[in-house]
Amino acid sequence: MTTGRSDRVAGALLGVHAGDALGATVEFDSWEYIRFRYPDGIREIVGGGVFEWPPGHATDDTDLTRAVALAYLDPGDDVVLSAARLMLSWYEGDWPGREPGRPPVDVGGATEDGLRAFARTGDPDTCGAGPGRAGNGSLMRCIPTALAVRDRDRRIRESMRISAVTHSDARCTVACAAYNEIVAALVEGVPPADAVAIGAAIARELDNRDVADAIALGERLDLAELSRTGVTGLPDDGNGYVLDSLALAVAAVLDFRALPDVLIDIVALGNDSDTNAAIAGGLLGARDGVSSIPDGWLSPLQFRAEFTDLAAKFYQP
Repeated sequence: MTTGRSDRVAGALLGVHAGDALGATVEFDSWEYIRFRYPDGIREIVGGGVFEWPPGHATDDTDLTRAVALAYLDPGDDVVLSAARLMLSWYEGDWPGREPGRPPVDVGGATEDGLRAFARTGDPDTCGAGPGRAGNGSLMRCIPTALAVRDRDRRIRESMRISAVTHSDARCTVACAAYNEIVAALVEGVPPADAVAIGAAIARELDNRDVADAIALGERLDLAELSRTGVTGLPDDGNGYVLDSLALAVAAVLDFRALPDVLIDIVALGNDSDTNAAIAGGLLGARDGVSSIPDGWLSPLQFRAEFTDLAAKFYQP
Protein backbone atom coordinates (compact mmCIF):
# COMPACT_ATOMS: atom_id res chain seq x y z
CA MET A 1 0.00 0.00 0.00
CA THR A 2 2.87 2.38 0.80
CA THR A 3 4.55 1.71 -2.54
CA GLY A 4 1.20 1.96 -4.29
CA ARG A 5 0.47 5.39 -2.87
CA SER A 6 3.89 6.71 -3.87
CA ASP A 7 3.33 5.39 -7.40
CA ARG A 8 -0.07 7.08 -7.58
CA VAL A 9 1.23 10.45 -6.40
CA ALA A 10 3.88 10.37 -9.14
CA GLY A 11 1.28 9.10 -11.60
CA ALA A 12 -1.01 12.03 -10.90
CA LEU A 13 1.65 14.64 -11.75
CA LEU A 14 3.11 12.79 -14.70
CA GLY A 15 -0.34 11.86 -15.95
CA VAL A 16 -1.07 15.55 -16.38
CA HIS A 17 2.23 16.06 -18.21
CA ALA A 18 1.80 13.02 -20.46
CA GLY A 19 -1.81 13.82 -21.36
CA ASP A 20 -0.83 17.38 -22.15
CA ALA A 21 2.06 16.32 -24.40
CA LEU A 22 0.00 13.67 -26.19
CA GLY A 23 -2.84 16.06 -26.95
CA ALA A 24 -0.70 19.04 -27.94
CA THR A 25 -0.17 17.59 -31.42
CA VAL A 26 -3.83 18.14 -32.36
CA GLU A 27 -4.86 21.02 -30.11
CA PHE A 28 -7.73 22.95 -31.76
CA ASP A 29 -8.16 20.30 -34.48
CA SER A 30 -11.54 18.73 -35.18
CA TRP A 31 -12.57 15.13 -34.61
CA GLU A 32 -12.97 14.74 -38.37
CA TYR A 33 -9.44 15.96 -39.11
CA ILE A 34 -7.87 13.78 -36.42
CA ARG A 35 -9.84 10.77 -37.65
CA PHE A 36 -8.54 11.37 -41.17
CA ARG A 37 -4.95 12.15 -40.19
CA TYR A 38 -4.61 9.56 -37.42
CA PRO A 39 -7.15 6.79 -38.06
CA ASP A 40 -5.78 4.72 -35.17
CA GLY A 41 -5.46 7.72 -32.88
CA ILE A 42 -2.34 9.51 -31.71
CA ARG A 43 -0.46 6.76 -29.93
CA GLU A 44 2.92 8.39 -29.34
CA ILE A 45 4.13 11.76 -28.10
CA VAL A 46 5.37 13.41 -31.26
CA GLY A 47 5.05 17.16 -30.67
CA GLY A 48 4.08 19.56 -33.41
CA GLY A 49 0.63 21.08 -33.46
CA VAL A 50 -0.35 24.69 -33.94
CA PHE A 51 2.50 25.88 -31.70
CA GLU A 52 5.07 23.45 -33.16
CA TRP A 53 5.98 21.93 -29.80
CA PRO A 54 9.04 19.72 -29.48
CA PRO A 55 7.98 16.20 -28.40
CA GLY A 56 7.18 16.17 -24.68
CA HIS A 57 7.44 19.92 -24.23
CA ALA A 58 5.13 21.39 -21.61
CA THR A 59 2.24 23.57 -22.73
CA ASP A 60 0.51 25.96 -20.35
CA ASP A 61 -1.27 23.01 -18.70
CA THR A 62 1.93 21.44 -17.42
CA ASP A 63 3.78 24.73 -16.91
CA LEU A 64 1.11 26.08 -14.57
CA THR A 65 0.81 22.74 -12.79
CA ARG A 66 4.53 23.07 -12.16
CA ALA A 67 4.02 26.59 -10.80
CA VAL A 68 1.44 25.41 -8.27
CA ALA A 69 3.56 22.42 -7.31
CA LEU A 70 6.64 24.58 -6.69
CA ALA A 71 4.56 26.88 -4.50
CA TYR A 72 3.93 23.99 -2.12
CA LEU A 73 7.66 23.42 -1.75
CA ASP A 74 8.21 27.05 -0.72
CA PRO A 75 4.83 28.41 0.41
CA GLY A 76 6.06 31.32 2.50
CA ASP A 77 3.27 32.86 4.57
CA ASP A 78 0.60 32.03 1.97
CA VAL A 79 0.87 29.25 -0.60
CA VAL A 80 -1.74 30.98 -2.79
CA LEU A 81 0.40 34.12 -2.98
CA SER A 82 3.42 31.97 -3.77
CA ALA A 83 1.51 30.18 -6.54
CA ALA A 84 0.33 33.48 -8.02
CA ARG A 85 3.89 34.81 -8.07
CA LEU A 86 5.18 31.70 -9.82
CA MET A 87 2.37 31.82 -12.37
CA LEU A 88 3.23 35.46 -13.01
CA SER A 89 6.88 34.48 -13.52
CA TRP A 90 5.71 32.00 -16.15
CA TYR A 91 3.62 34.69 -17.83
CA GLU A 92 6.46 37.22 -17.81
CA GLY A 93 8.99 34.85 -19.32
CA ASP A 94 11.04 33.68 -16.34
CA TRP A 95 10.64 29.99 -17.10
CA PRO A 96 12.71 26.95 -18.13
CA GLY A 97 12.90 26.24 -21.83
CA ARG A 98 12.02 29.77 -22.85
CA GLU A 99 14.08 32.82 -23.77
CA PRO A 100 14.11 35.14 -20.72
CA GLY A 101 11.37 37.75 -20.97
CA ARG A 102 9.56 35.96 -23.76
CA PRO A 103 5.88 35.45 -22.90
CA PRO A 104 4.14 32.09 -23.37
CA VAL A 105 2.56 31.52 -26.77
CA ASP A 106 -0.44 29.66 -25.37
CA VAL A 107 -1.81 31.67 -22.45
CA GLY A 108 -5.61 31.57 -22.11
CA GLY A 109 -7.68 34.75 -21.91
CA ALA A 110 -8.88 34.43 -18.32
CA THR A 111 -5.42 33.37 -17.18
CA GLU A 112 -3.86 36.38 -18.85
CA ASP A 113 -6.42 38.79 -17.41
CA GLY A 114 -6.05 37.36 -13.91
CA LEU A 115 -2.26 37.45 -13.94
CA ARG A 116 -2.19 40.99 -15.29
CA ALA A 117 -4.52 42.05 -12.48
CA PHE A 118 -2.29 40.29 -9.96
CA ALA A 119 0.75 42.09 -11.37
CA ARG A 120 -1.02 45.38 -10.66
CA THR A 121 -2.42 44.63 -7.21
CA GLY A 122 -0.28 41.89 -5.69
CA ASP A 123 -3.46 40.47 -4.14
CA PRO A 124 -4.20 36.88 -5.25
CA ASP A 125 -7.72 37.00 -3.84
CA THR A 126 -9.09 39.87 -5.91
CA CYS A 127 -7.66 39.37 -9.40
CA GLY A 128 -9.73 36.58 -10.93
CA ALA A 129 -11.42 37.09 -14.28
CA GLY A 130 -14.84 37.04 -12.63
CA PRO A 131 -18.24 35.44 -13.24
CA GLY A 132 -18.96 34.23 -16.75
CA ARG A 133 -15.34 33.25 -17.49
CA ALA A 134 -15.61 29.49 -17.00
CA GLY A 135 -12.72 28.06 -18.97
CA ASN A 136 -10.68 25.07 -17.85
CA GLY A 137 -7.50 27.05 -17.18
CA SER A 138 -7.50 26.51 -13.42
CA LEU A 139 -8.73 22.92 -13.45
CA MET A 140 -5.75 21.96 -15.59
CA ARG A 141 -3.25 23.11 -12.96
CA CYS A 142 -4.93 22.30 -9.65
CA ILE A 143 -3.72 18.77 -8.92
CA PRO A 144 -0.67 19.63 -6.75
CA THR A 145 -3.00 20.79 -3.97
CA ALA A 146 -4.57 17.32 -3.84
CA LEU A 147 -1.13 15.74 -3.49
CA ALA A 148 0.48 18.18 -1.07
CA VAL A 149 -2.34 18.81 1.42
CA ARG A 150 -3.68 16.02 3.61
CA ASP A 151 -6.21 18.10 5.55
CA ARG A 152 -9.59 18.03 3.74
CA ASP A 153 -10.85 21.49 4.66
CA ARG A 154 -7.56 23.18 3.88
CA ARG A 155 -7.35 21.27 0.59
CA ILE A 156 -10.78 22.49 -0.49
CA ARG A 157 -10.04 26.05 0.57
CA GLU A 158 -6.70 26.23 -1.24
CA SER A 159 -8.06 24.51 -4.35
CA MET A 160 -10.67 27.24 -4.65
CA ARG A 161 -8.36 30.15 -3.84
CA ILE A 162 -5.66 29.05 -6.31
CA SER A 163 -8.33 28.68 -8.99
CA ALA A 164 -9.65 32.16 -8.24
CA VAL A 165 -6.30 33.82 -8.92
CA THR A 166 -7.37 33.63 -12.57
CA HIS A 167 -10.69 31.73 -12.72
CA SER A 168 -13.01 32.99 -9.99
CA ASP A 169 -16.30 31.85 -11.53
CA ALA A 170 -17.87 29.39 -9.07
CA ARG A 171 -18.01 26.67 -11.71
CA CYS A 172 -14.21 26.81 -11.87
CA THR A 173 -13.45 27.10 -8.15
CA VAL A 174 -15.87 24.32 -7.18
CA ALA A 175 -14.75 22.11 -10.08
CA CYS A 176 -11.17 22.38 -8.76
CA ALA A 177 -12.28 21.49 -5.24
CA ALA A 178 -14.33 18.49 -6.42
CA TYR A 179 -11.59 17.26 -8.77
CA ASN A 180 -8.96 17.47 -6.06
CA GLU A 181 -11.10 15.51 -3.64
CA ILE A 182 -11.40 12.80 -6.28
CA VAL A 183 -7.60 12.83 -6.69
CA ALA A 184 -6.98 12.76 -2.95
CA ALA A 185 -9.24 9.72 -2.61
CA LEU A 186 -7.67 7.91 -5.56
CA VAL A 187 -4.11 8.26 -4.25
CA GLU A 188 -5.31 6.67 -1.00
CA GLY A 189 -6.53 3.67 -2.96
CA VAL A 190 -10.25 4.48 -2.92
CA PRO A 191 -12.03 2.78 -5.87
CA PRO A 192 -12.81 5.15 -8.76
CA ALA A 193 -16.60 5.08 -8.38
CA ASP A 194 -16.32 5.88 -4.69
CA ALA A 195 -13.79 8.63 -5.36
CA VAL A 196 -16.12 10.21 -7.92
CA ALA A 197 -18.95 10.05 -5.38
CA ILE A 198 -16.74 12.00 -2.96
CA GLY A 199 -16.21 14.68 -5.61
CA ALA A 200 -19.95 14.88 -6.28
CA ALA A 201 -20.61 15.24 -2.56
CA ILE A 202 -18.20 18.19 -2.43
CA ALA A 203 -20.06 19.89 -5.29
CA ARG A 204 -23.31 19.49 -3.38
CA GLU A 205 -21.71 20.63 -0.13
CA LEU A 206 -20.51 23.78 -1.89
CA ASP A 207 -24.01 24.20 -3.36
CA ASN A 208 -22.99 24.10 -6.99
CA ARG A 209 -25.50 22.18 -9.08
CA ASP A 210 -23.59 22.84 -12.31
CA VAL A 211 -20.51 21.00 -11.09
CA ALA A 212 -22.59 18.16 -9.63
CA ASP A 213 -24.39 17.80 -12.96
CA ALA A 214 -21.10 17.73 -14.86
CA ILE A 215 -19.86 14.90 -12.66
CA ALA A 216 -23.13 13.04 -13.23
CA LEU A 217 -22.75 13.54 -16.98
CA GLY A 218 -19.23 12.12 -16.84
CA GLU A 219 -20.58 9.02 -15.12
CA ARG A 220 -22.77 8.38 -18.19
CA LEU A 221 -20.24 9.02 -20.96
CA ASP A 222 -18.71 6.16 -22.96
CA LEU A 223 -15.37 7.44 -24.19
CA ALA A 224 -14.81 4.65 -26.69
CA GLU A 225 -18.15 5.48 -28.30
CA LEU A 226 -17.43 9.22 -28.25
CA SER A 227 -14.10 8.60 -29.94
CA ARG A 228 -15.71 6.38 -32.56
CA THR A 229 -18.52 8.78 -33.48
CA GLY A 230 -17.20 12.23 -32.56
CA VAL A 231 -20.54 13.01 -30.92
CA THR A 232 -19.72 14.15 -27.38
CA GLY A 233 -23.01 15.54 -26.10
CA LEU A 234 -20.97 18.07 -24.13
CA PRO A 235 -22.23 21.68 -23.80
CA ASP A 236 -19.15 23.13 -25.55
CA ASP A 237 -18.00 19.96 -27.34
CA GLY A 238 -14.84 19.76 -25.23
CA ASN A 239 -13.60 23.11 -26.46
CA GLY A 240 -12.32 24.66 -23.23
CA TYR A 241 -15.36 24.85 -20.94
CA VAL A 242 -14.40 23.76 -17.44
CA LEU A 243 -17.39 21.47 -16.96
CA ASP A 244 -16.77 19.68 -20.25
CA SER A 245 -13.22 18.90 -19.13
CA LEU A 246 -14.44 17.78 -15.73
CA ALA A 247 -17.05 15.46 -17.27
CA LEU A 248 -14.47 13.92 -19.60
CA ALA A 249 -12.07 13.37 -16.71
CA VAL A 250 -14.77 11.65 -14.67
CA ALA A 251 -15.61 9.44 -17.64
CA ALA A 252 -11.91 8.63 -18.01
CA VAL A 253 -11.35 7.55 -14.43
CA LEU A 254 -14.45 5.34 -14.53
CA ASP A 255 -13.33 3.69 -17.78
CA PHE A 256 -12.07 0.17 -17.05
CA ARG A 257 -9.40 0.31 -19.75
CA ALA A 258 -5.71 1.09 -19.31
CA LEU A 259 -4.53 4.70 -19.11
CA PRO A 260 -3.04 4.89 -22.64
CA ASP A 261 -6.20 3.62 -24.32
CA VAL A 262 -8.37 6.12 -22.46
CA LEU A 263 -6.13 9.11 -23.17
CA ILE A 264 -5.84 8.19 -26.85
CA ASP A 265 -9.64 8.37 -27.04
CA ILE A 266 -9.78 11.69 -25.18
CA VAL A 267 -7.26 13.21 -27.60
CA ALA A 268 -9.17 11.80 -30.58
CA LEU A 269 -12.13 14.05 -29.71
CA GLY A 270 -10.09 17.11 -30.71
CA ASN A 271 -10.77 20.74 -29.79
CA ASP A 272 -9.00 21.46 -26.47
CA SER A 273 -7.28 18.11 -26.73
CA ASP A 274 -4.19 18.83 -24.66
CA THR A 275 -6.04 20.28 -21.68
CA ASN A 276 -8.77 17.65 -21.72
CA ALA A 277 -6.12 14.93 -21.79
CA ALA A 278 -4.04 16.62 -19.08
CA ILE A 279 -7.01 16.84 -16.70
CA ALA A 280 -8.09 13.28 -17.44
CA GLY A 281 -4.47 12.10 -17.22
CA GLY A 282 -4.19 13.43 -13.69
CA LEU A 283 -7.10 11.29 -12.53
CA LEU A 284 -5.92 8.22 -14.44
CA GLY A 285 -2.39 8.58 -13.06
CA ALA A 286 -3.78 8.91 -9.55
CA ARG A 287 -5.85 5.78 -10.18
CA ASP A 288 -3.25 3.56 -11.84
CA GLY A 289 0.12 5.03 -10.86
CA VAL A 290 3.08 6.19 -12.86
CA SER A 291 3.86 2.59 -13.79
CA SER A 292 0.75 2.65 -16.01
CA ILE A 293 2.23 5.38 -18.25
CA PRO A 294 4.23 3.90 -21.15
CA ASP A 295 7.99 4.43 -21.01
CA GLY A 296 7.79 5.87 -24.52
CA TRP A 297 5.45 8.56 -23.21
CA LEU A 298 7.49 9.31 -20.10
CA SER A 299 10.94 9.53 -21.67
CA PRO A 300 10.43 12.73 -23.72
CA LEU A 301 8.58 14.72 -21.03
CA GLN A 302 10.28 18.05 -20.38
CA PHE A 303 9.77 17.96 -16.60
CA ARG A 304 9.82 14.21 -16.04
CA ALA A 305 12.75 14.27 -13.61
CA GLU A 306 11.50 17.35 -11.78
CA PHE A 307 7.95 16.00 -11.44
CA THR A 308 9.29 12.68 -10.18
CA ASP A 309 11.28 14.56 -7.55
CA LEU A 310 8.27 16.73 -6.63
CA ALA A 311 6.12 13.63 -6.22
CA ALA A 312 8.67 12.13 -3.83
CA LYS A 313 8.57 15.30 -1.75
CA PHE A 314 4.76 15.34 -1.72
CA TYR A 315 4.55 11.67 -0.78
CA GLN A 316 3.65 11.15 2.86
CA PRO A 317 3.27 7.54 4.11
